[in-house]
Amino acid sequence: MSKRIAVVGAGLMGSGIAQVSAQAGYEVVLRDVTEEALRRGVGGIRASYERFVAKGKLSAEDAEAALGRITTTTDLEAVADADLVVEAVFEKLEVKQEVFRELDRIARDGAVLATNTSAIPITRIAAVTDRPESVVGTHFFSPVPMMQLCELVRGYKTGDEALAAARAFAEGVGKTVVVVNRDVAGFVTTRLITALVVEATKLYESGVASAEDIDTACRLGFGHAMGPLATADLTGVDILLNATRNIYTETQDEKFAPPEIMARMVTAGDLGRKSGRGFYGYDEK
Repeated sequence: MSKRIAVVGAGLMGSGIAQVSAQAGYEVVLRDVTEEALRRGVGGIRASYERFVAKGKLSAEDAEAALGRITTTTDLEAVADADLVVEAVFEKLEVKQEVFRELDRIARDGAVLATNTSAIPITRIAAVTDRPESVVGTHFFSPVPMMQLCELVRGYKTGDEALAAARAFAEGVGKTVVVVNRDVAGFVTTRLITALVVEATKLYESGVASAEDIDTACRLGFGHAMGPLATADLTGVDILLNATRNIYTETQDEKFAPPEIMARMVTAGDLGRKSGRGFYGYDEK
């Protein structure tokens, strides 16, 4: 596919997608609603590139060249020339639908409209457009520069061309792809991790075992790289709570009903690593 893409949303996920795209040679338009959000996003990208340079995984010249391929804007109209637009805004259906209504109006004919949702059915997002065949799920994982997986998700009307273009893009930025052929809420990965996190949280909440021991059991017993509660802290307790609620709303399956303590943690601001405390405490630095 062509080398022009746009990323809507300069948060952790959007900036990560912009970073790997620029590093792979794509010309990237990164859009957010405020200049401050864009400064934070680009600052995070620059810092990440600097870490790669310090570790010898990227040359300083290549890092600067990649940064030079990223253009920032607060104007959504700037995505009009992109061949692929990746939406990476807040994980709420109404917010994403509003973005896709605008993308449907602005994006050029034939452009692929991708959503980075981790749990919301693609069909619901695509339904607000007049081109649902062009809408596809591209679920990247955090942190995007480090995580190798991209979950591609077909909506009810996603066309083969859109899926193929999304695959070419994801593989072009170095990711291994899995395809979800039916967009059940939570797809494959979020459905599995939320079920595990919910059960682990219930065990922790009821005093069956400590967070440390639950995570150790999963790491050493199942070979997981990270336990479910540490994963929740890394992802963001608020993010996983929202994903779990989305799946529960869609399925009404009790195994996805969020434990009370997750909602209390979010209300109290214990969101995990990004806030300094979640299931574990973290050095604020």
